[in-house]
Amino acid sequence: MLSYTEENYLKALLKICSQCEGRAEAGTNEMAAYLGVKPATATDMFKKLKEKSLVSYQRYGKISLTEIGKKNALLILRKHRLWETFLYQKLDFSWDEVHEVAEQLEHIKSEKLVNKLENFLNYPEFDPHGDPIPKANGEMPELSTRSLSELKTGETARVAAVKDTSVLFLQYLKKLGINIGTQITVLETVPFDGSLQIAIDQQEARNVSMKFAENLFVHKP
Repeated sequence: MLSYTEENYLKALLKICSQCEGRAEAGTNEMAAYLGVKPATATDMFKKLKEKSLVSYQRYGKISLTEIGKKNALLILRKHRLWETFLYQKLDFSWDEVHEVAEQLEHIKSEKLVNKLENFLNYPEFDPHGDPIPKANGEMPELSTRSLSELKTGETARVAAVKDTSVLFLQYLKKLGINIGTQITVLETVPFDGSLQIAIDQQEARNVSMKFAENLFVHKP
């Protein structure tokens, strides 16, 4: 049975690898920075995970998930995102509150509970932040998205997911009235700094930064 820390490392490695298209590995320093630990601490943990055949790891080299490691990581991610969805849909947690609680609930071991939770929620495909929820067999639903910064002037799309799931960003989105499914129209792009003037659900124009636009994923209806 895996410890909480081991599960957190596997999930973190899966998320880092999935964020970079075409890459299935990460460096020790990169993982340490992501997890907020010292590189030596991360190295010790990856040695333990290698002994359990959960990662492929060479000293000073890159780390990648083995097939069994990826299976475990997807299960942890599946539990996390299902719990986020439950908290958001059924217990009225806001989308900036669910992550911290789901971090605790994701370590529950009962597969039966997770499957019943999925059934209770009517088999959701995406969590409150728009992230895909792995199915029991490890498959991930797909939705073609691009960042808001890629839209051209005059284009309209709906919010599909957020890249930055920090409390501050999610609270800012809530203040602007932006949620998953919100319609956004690009009214103007400023060539100097890439900032945008947008209309949210056809309301009055607002100015947002390039950083804001890069952290919001949208899809065409």
